[in-house]
Amino acid sequence: MKRNTWFKRVTFWPLIISIATLALLCVGGIEQAFAAASAGGEGGGGGHASPVLPVLLGLMVILFLANVGADLAVRLHQPAVMGELLIGVIIGNLSLIGFRHFDYLKHDEILKVLSELGVILLLFEVGLESNIAEMKKLGWSSLLVAVLGVIAPFFLGWFVGSVFEPDMGTLVHVFIGATLTATSVGITARVLKDLGKIQAAESKIVLGAAVIDDVLGLIVLAVVSGIITAASKGTELDILSVVKVMVLAVGFLFGAIFIGRIMAPYYFRLATTLRSHGVFLATGLIVCFGLSYLAALVGLAPIVGAFTAGLILDPMHYKPLSIKHDNLSMERIIQPIIALLVPIFFVTMGAGVDLRVFADAKILGYAFVLTLAAIVGKQVCGLGVLEKGLDRLVVGFGMIPRGEVGLIFIGIGATMMLNGKTVVDKATYGAVVIMVIVTTMIAPPLVKWRFSRSEKKESHVESFSQRREVVN
Repeated sequence: MKRNTWFKRVTFWPLIISIATLALLCVGGIEQAFAAASAGGEGGGGGHASPVLPVLLGLMVILFLANVGADLAVRLHQPAVMGELLIGVIIGNLSLIGFRHFDYLKHDEILKVLSELGVILLLFEVGLESNIAEMKKLGWSSLLVAVLGVIAPFFLGWFVGSVFEPDMGTLVHVFIGATLTATSVGITARVLKDLGKIQAAESKIVLGAAVIDDVLGLIVLAVVSGIITAASKGTELDILSVVKVMVLAVGFLFGAIFIGRIMAPYYFRLATTLRSHGVFLATGLIVCFGLSYLAALVGLAPIVGAFTAGLILDPMHYKPLSIKHDNLSMERIIQPIIALLVPIFFVTMGAGVDLRVFADAKILGYAFVLTLAAIVGKQVCGLGVLEKGLDRLVVGFGMIPRGEVGLIFIGIGATMMLNGKTVVDKATYGAVVIMVIVTTMIAPPLVKWRFSRSEKKESHVESFSQRREVVN
């Protein structure tokens, strides 16, 4: 026992030393980095300096703290994304205690670009993990659960936004509703896997619905974003423009999938003739970035194109390249880039939360009611389960977590302009982030509690049946 305690202490001290060293570097290094960058930019005596120095320091800080936060979250049986997000909230509000060295992380343009690349790759990964063939086999229950899980939260969010932000306009309220629609597939799958219930009938319905839910959520986002973009340009809003954006979103998604799945085998067959290093990774990223760019050209969010790219790249299409690279999958190949860029997205998203807005009791009430709407809206999903004997509450609880998808939606809203203002103001931004945190944290214990209760009930029924058989 003493030896184990000594070992833990020995391995704990390097972490303490690392944090202390990082703090010293940040206190003394950020000003120097800025001074060097400024000197270089002015063409003075510091011509050897580069504006990349603050970015290098920022990357060091973000990646280190993001991994520490993710580790702590996992140790507390929470998704790693929660730790990264909360670390961002802390970093973004250190100025409240007089520590302003990290303020530039919230406004650095290069970090913003890296963050946007991170979210594009994140949706690309979600698309890779989704399977069109399996989506077709999921059945009516998954489809109905997904549709109800989009409709109910959408209108509840719209209503809450209109109550708490009456002056922001209908389009803003609609966007707030859109942020409540999607479910985080990754978090839901992780919860069910950890519980050992991944093969349960309820779990299959939840996972299937979550995938369809994401597709529908992206379509809703594309439609709403398109309408807001049109309105910001002074275009009159009518039913025809709404239908046009909707047709464009659906047409792009399914058209790109149809054409892409036909062309993908020829594309990868051509790629196998190339002998350059890293060709496997490059071919995947070309499809991802290319469709993201095309989506943006037609007025859709780039993440719609990234998600579509992931759906197109079926393992059977790139099998020859996979064989040449030790049978690695595309998901495994892109992991190092995702490990670099995705934490930047979550940390910067968290850093955008201004805790001062919650000094207002009205805004706290806004966050509470929005979170309640997000939870209640997903409980309507249970009505879509057609099979008898299944636990509808398990399905409803499994659809609660918004995770990274909710953050992606609100991040897009924070960059869009309407009538000279951002679509998402600080109050709404903070309220949605709190909603994401709460829904992500409460889903695992609720699902676990409901499954354990169902097991006890089944055990009780089985025991009662056995006693009855003995009596007979």
